[in-house]
Amino acid sequence: MLLFDIRTALSKAVQVDGTLEADDAVWQDGDARPAASVQVTGRLSPAGHGTLYLSGHLAGDAHAECRRCLADIAVPVADDVQLVFAEADAEGADDPDVYPLDPQAGSLDLRPAIREQWLLAVPAYALCREDCKGLCSTCGANLNEGPCRCERTPDPRWAALSKLGTQGTDRS
Repeated sequence: MLLFDIRTALSKAVQVDGTLEADDAVWQDGDARPAASVQVTGRLSPAGHGTLYLSGHLAGDAHAECRRCLADIAVPVADDVQLVFAEADAEGADDPDVYPLDPQAGSLDLRPAIREQWLLAVPAYALCREDCKGLCSTCGANLNEGPCRCERTPDPRWAALSKLGTQGTDRS
């Protein structure tokens, strides 16, 4: 559960143990969505007048593309989160890193804040494996599946370097 009664949370700490599903309405077009769900655990505690503090952890797998071969992969994502929620008149409420807390709402929905933290934790670049060979720049073949059939002609701009390589090995 990621929805909490504000009055209860402002009076005593509550345990957070819930999931944010991959098909939840909080996700937007273009988001790096989780493969299944994001598991969220932690503690939501009062932190002064009109302020709540969430200390917790999120974990799940994100859908991604390998940056070299473009294969669809699932990337493990895990991050510790520390979030502050504050009423408009609370100290520090104008800080952009503080989430607004509307006491008139009666409940606090953690899903938008968890979505934001998830997006920050998902790696920008992922690899299907460390030794991924990528795609052939000529024909686009996946080089992880074997060599392509392109004719490889050396780039003439590298000719001077290849001469240096053969000179260094010939010691007569």
